[in-house]
Amino acid sequence: MAERWRGRRAAAPRAWKTGTGEYLAEKLTQTPDLSCVVVAVFPSHRWEVTAAIARPQPSSKTPKVPKIYTKTGDKGFSSTFTGERRSKDDQVFEAVGTTDELSSAIGFAMELIAEKGHPFVEELQKIQCSLQDVGSALATPRSSAREAHLKHATFEAGPILELEQWIDKYSHQLPPLTAFILPSGGKSSSALHFCRAVCRRAERRVVPLVQTGETDANVVKFLNRLSDYLFTLARYTAMKEGNPEKIHKKNDLSDRT
Repeated sequence: MAERWRGRRAAAPRAWKTGTGEYLAEKLTQTPDLSCVVVAVFPSHRWEVTAAIARPQPSSKTPKVPKIYTKTGDKGFSSTFTGERRSKDDQVFEAVGTTDELSSAIGFAMELIAEKGHPFVEELQKIQCSLQDVGSALATPRSSAREAHLKHATFEAGPILELEQWIDKYSHQLPPLTAFILPSGGKSSSALHFCRAVCRRAERRVVPLVQTGETDANVVKFLNRLSDYLFTLARYTAMKEGNPEKIHKKNDLSDRT
């Protein structure tokens, strides 16, 4: 590659010399930033033109760090997937936020469960992925959704059926309930009971959106089934770890002294 030759009477070069000879070697030695020196000789005009190609230099620009903050929500408003701006205390964001809280609670429970080597960690991780899909559906209110958004507003029934299969699998191995039990049974079991309580709250936040047609009805079905799964799994975990469940006993005022 050489620079563009200019001039009205410039003839084509007779020969190219690239990177060899004393002259070129000297130039390369004196100028370490050059990767190649090209000399073009025009015999008709006795011109000798030198073109140099610089070595690629590392960028002096500071690598761009993606910003976590956008400042677009500083006034208490945020955007749905449809581009609509709503107050952050809107029912949509209440439901999205509680669903995110549920996924975080499950993530915490998973860490405790993994320490015990329970095989159902993969089920919980799959549920977290489904909760991401739930959040996507919730953040795409149908009242402002266009055709391109509808794929995000839909939640399939597959995850609901899978939860039912898991519930049946664990229920068959558990002793029947004869009384109300308290959240207990060890750290893993108690963490799952906490997840169940958060799941019930998420369900309550979603119900108004389903009733107004803003969200797929399968979302509330999934959360309803998920709370049953978490309750069943909490009991199963306590049994597997050999931890007794605490039974509810009504406080008897006559026992007070």
